[in-house]
Amino acid sequence: MSDVDVVRLDLNNPVFQRDLLGLQKVERHAALDTLAKLRQLNWQQVYRDKGLHWEKIVSIKPPPGIAALCSVRITQTRRAVAYRDGAFIRLLAIPSDHDATYGKK
Repeated sequence: MSDVDVVRLDLNNPVFQRDLLGLQKVERHAALDTLAKLRQLNWQQVYRDKGLHWEKIVSIKPPPGIAALCSVRITQTRRAVAYRDGAFIRLLAIPSDHDATYGKK
């Protein structure tokens, strides 16, 4: 697999950083394991991976310039909100509950 095929991570969003660092130790380590896994995959593998369960969030309108917001399983109990930008997965947040990931109250 060449470098252009590999998923690149963007962890620079301050909300994502706050959420990640605010996780309990066990969940934080699980999230870091998932991020390490993502770095080793190409996009087709991300889309097919049953553990990650990448899916489009249809209940939230994406900001201008972003085709679609998606969710990806980052721990057994948490999903992250992200989007694809070329080779990058831009991680935006790790909502505290499942429904919040999908914009539901």
